[in-house]
Amino acid sequence: MKPIKQNKKGFTLVELLLYVGLSAILLLVISLFLTTMLAARAKQQTITEVEAQAMQMMQIITQSIRNAEGINSPLAGESASTLSLSMSDAQNNPTDFNMNQNTLQITEGSQSSINLSNTGIHITNFTVQNLSRNDTSGLVRISFDVNYNNESGRSEYNYNKSFNTSVSLR
Repeated sequence: MKPIKQNKKGFTLVELLLYVGLSAILLLVISLFLTTMLAARAKQQTITEVEAQAMQMMQIITQSIRNAEGINSPLAGESASTLSLSMSDAQNNPTDFNMNQNTLQITEGSQSSINLSNTGIHITNFTVQNLSRNDTSGLVRISFDVNYNNESGRSEYNYNKSFNTSVSLR
């Protein structure tokens, strides 16, 4: 008698377990990669937000100091948490920079205060040093820290950077 040849179409249990295991490992690697990429993207957006806001605030302060006629406060050789500038334009005289609830504000003349930063960041340690001498037109050092407002508590949204500059009156 001739042996009957059976045609085996299908997978054995070992083959099936091997394919399922490889698929699970591949899905795990892809999901870890995507999670890492999303966290890196969130961190980069946080850094960009902090630096863009701080540079904009620093530019406004710098331009105001350069356009000022004089420094009202702090007095020469002193430090303060506010800056008051004497301006040539009566509408903008005086121009004041101060902190209000972790927000940097500018007040020009009798106009109402304007926030220079949004609620996405917190400003801390705003310090103004008047480094002027009698024979100079005026020199001011500005420094402040900017923190991202991390309400969720996630580590990728933690970012803090210090900014400082020195500006002289023209």
